[in-house]
Amino acid sequence: MAWIALIIAGIFEWGWPLGLKLGLSEQGLRWGWLSFSLVSMLGSGTLLLIAQRTIPMGTAYAVWTGIGAVGAFVIGLLVFSEPATLARLFFVGLIVVGIVGLKLASS
Repeated sequence: MAWIALIIAGIFEWGWPLGLKLGLSEQGLRWGWLSFSLVSMLGSGTLLLIAQRTIPMGTAYAVWTGIGAVGAFVIGLLVFSEPATLARLFFVGLIVVGIVGLKLASS
């Protein structure tokens, strides 16, 4: 259950940078997207709190931020046409390896 909460918390982490990116336009603040960011932060933090009840804090935090970082990276590629250079893909791959390694090491 804790690992499922942690994975979902990491997925919620994708929402707040997306909401912040879309929360300001040339016309000003976009309150819907900013609210989406706040809800994502609250959901993410709450689920991290639950996960840390059984998963060590350092492991949970590293996995949580890693899932968030990889997800934000993929959203950047798919939604905002950010560059998918070999170097960027390689280093994000290292984050994925770290996440998997921490999961395997904590079992």
